[in-house]
Amino acid sequence: MGEIPQAQVLMGTTRHTVWARISHWIVTVSFLTLAFSGFVILICHLRLYWGEVGNDLTPALFELPISRNYQHGGWEESVPFFADAGFPLSAIRTYEIFNQNGWGRSLHFLAAWFLVGAGSVYLLAGIGSGHLRRHLLPRGAEFTPGMLWRDLMNHLRRRIRAATGGPQYGLLQKCTYCAVIFIALPLEVLTGLTMSPAITAAYPFLLDVFGGFQSARTIHFFAFAALVLFLLMHVVMIIKSGFKRQMRAMTIGE
Repeated sequence: MGEIPQAQVLMGTTRHTVWARISHWIVTVSFLTLAFSGFVILICHLRLYWGEVGNDLTPALFELPISRNYQHGGWEESVPFFADAGFPLSAIRTYEIFNQNGWGRSLHFLAAWFLVGAGSVYLLAGIGSGHLRRHLLPRGAEFTPGMLWRDLMNHLRRRIRAATGGPQYGLLQKCTYCAVIFIALPLEVLTGLTMSPAITAAYPFLLDVFGGFQSARTIHFFAFAALVLFLLMHVVMIIKSGFKRQMRAMTIGE
């Protein structure tokens, strides 16, 4: 096991453009801020649902055991709002919940717009300059099951190509980046907008697209989990392929 010899590390290798480097770091800081604030929001209410509504008194799709709000002290006896059966119930908690929703949501919303702004600049500049077509979209000749399997096996065997200092990506990298740029991030943004009452008041079709507010929240959670996994693997690949060279390439462009 070891690194694949890299003949591409030559003078004249294509470097990362200024707009790509700037947007990359804005997206990175925004994403880390979203991860932090999103975790704070999540641990306030650890239950995920499917459909339009969901709360502590309705069945959950599943519950995450990651804060003191999980397996809490329970509730006092439920009391119906009206004497007739079938009406909603009210209940009083017998425990103090962890709740930092106020500043968490504000920070989350602010960071999200930085990510959307920088991501839009990257996408539009990438399309206009041909960067996406030349460097990220897999070419028909290379996009075959055999080549994809070979690239996957090389990664699993830790045969990682040395960094070139530019956007020279392997097939598996291209497929992963395209999935993030064109699927995961748009899905994350759209489900986030669907959870905003102000947005869905103007564009109610979003609730129909994602099957309700709570469904959008659940999809938002899983899409974000996939993005966090991508980030962790991205960092591992940076380290394995040459951390110093990768950082120089994405900061000062050398």
